[in-house]
Amino acid sequence: MPKLRFIVVGSTKSSFLREGEIFYLKRLQRYAPTEWIETKPLKVVKGRSRDEIVRVEGRSIEKRYQPDDHVIALDLSGREYDSEGLAGWLETLSQKTKRLCFVIGGPLGLSEEILSGAADILSLSKLTLTHEMSRLVLLEQLYRAHTIIKGEKYHK
Repeated sequence: MPKLRFIVVGSTKSSFLREGEIFYLKRLQRYAPTEWIETKPLKVVKGRSRDEIVRVEGRSIEKRYQPDDHVIALDLSGREYDSEGLAGWLETLSQKTKRLCFVIGGPLGLSEEILSGAADILSLSKLTLTHEMSRLVLLEQLYRAHTIIKGEKYHK
C-alpha cells in the first residue's frame, strides 16, 4: 500500500474529534505509513475575502507537496464512493503511486488552484460536514477501506 499523507488546514479544536483522529491514524499505520501535516490557517477578518483566504492557505498547502504525491483534494464537488467503491479505487491507485496525499481545507474550503491541480477530488458526502468532522470521517473510511482490501471483519 502507498504511504498516506494528510495535509490539513489548522488543528482540530474539538477534543473528541482529535481523539478520533489519533485513534484512526494509529489503526491506519498497520496498513501504511502515515504522515499528518497541519498548516496554519489564515484568520477570517472583515475586509479579507474568502478567495484571498483560501488562496493564501492553498499556497501553504502546496509547499508541503512532494513531487511524486498523488494529490486528492476533499471537496463537496468531488466524486463520491460507497465503502466498497472507495476500497476498490484505493487498491487501483496503490498500483500506480507510492504516496497518496489527502488535502482538507479549513472552514472556507480549498482554493480553485488546489482543486484544479489535484489528481482527484473526493467528496465524503453530499451533506455539509465541518472541516474537523470531515478529517475524522476520512480517516475512518480509509481504515475501513483497508480492512475491506485485506478481507478483515471490521466492515459489515
